[in-house]
Amino acid sequence: MSYKVLIPQDIAAEGKEFLLERGYEIKMGSGITEADLMRDVADCDAILLRMAKISQAVLAAGKHLRVVARHGAGYNNVDIQAASELGIWVTNAPDSTTNTVAEFTIGAILAAAKRTFLLNKALKEGDFNFRNSHKGVDLYQKTLGIIGLGRIGKEVARKASLAFDMRVIAYAPHAAKETVPDYVTLVDWEQIFQESDFISLHIPLNEETNGIVGAREFDMMKDTSYLINCARGEVVREADLIEALEQNKIAGVFTDVLEQEPPARENPLLTMENAVVTPHMASNTKECMIKMAVQAASQIDLVLSGRTPDWPVNDPVIRE
Repeated sequence: MSYKVLIPQDIAAEGKEFLLERGYEIKMGSGITEADLMRDVADCDAILLRMAKISQAVLAAGKHLRVVARHGAGYNNVDIQAASELGIWVTNAPDSTTNTVAEFTIGAILAAAKRTFLLNKALKEGDFNFRNSHKGVDLYQKTLGIIGLGRIGKEVARKASLAFDMRVIAYAPHAAKETVPDYVTLVDWEQIFQESDFISLHIPLNEETNGIVGAREFDMMKDTSYLINCARGEVVREADLIEALEQNKIAGVFTDVLEQEPPARENPLLTMENAVVTPHMASNTKECMIKMAVQAASQIDLVLSGRTPDWPVNDPVIRE
């Protein structure tokens, strides 16, 4: 029996080759609207998913659907409850992005500290002396506050501590103390914002974290501190962030994610001097794309060959 895998958005060739070598048929999607997905999934046994939104209606339309394999670590674009009720596995690739996103985050911290993007823009506009009024800061012995101490948060902490001798504090209320590296100090929510020179967010988007950083947190931050967000745009209240930047309550932000993606052209963050915005690029490297594609494909193979996936994010009631 040949199983069919829907791929709504193209992936690295290595992921497709993994499936083809094991006898799976690949169906490239016709679009990522709900209607497109409902139509395309009707005869498919699996979805290898990037950024498309998989709703309850899409899942229900997949009469043969057994697994949705997320290409990456996050899975907030899948209706997990509906999948579980329909007996469909949802998997992710939790370690595929760890080093790549951690590297990007360190780059974001450096870019914010050294004002790289702002100085680049000024120089290209012919203002060489702009540098005199826009000095950077060193990372050495500055305090990095990390919110969320999962795989990526821990790797950012390691790189920051070992490479730059930064003091690293973290807010991670669910972390077991024995898993916390000795160069990280756990602190409470208020301390993170009050003491940090750079705050880096590494938390998933869910009901608990949606809008978790807002006006109260910006009021606690130093006016010399920077916010770094390479997690999800919705964990920060964007209107509050814009107000904090306008009032110089914080020194700046480097955000790779936004509440609305792509952003509206009139979004103030796109033109503010103290904001650097990138288009959800933290995991977008050749190496990471290959790793995500192959790891997602491997989970599809496990489920469709009757085995338990390595990285499930739900516990479905399996249909007979």
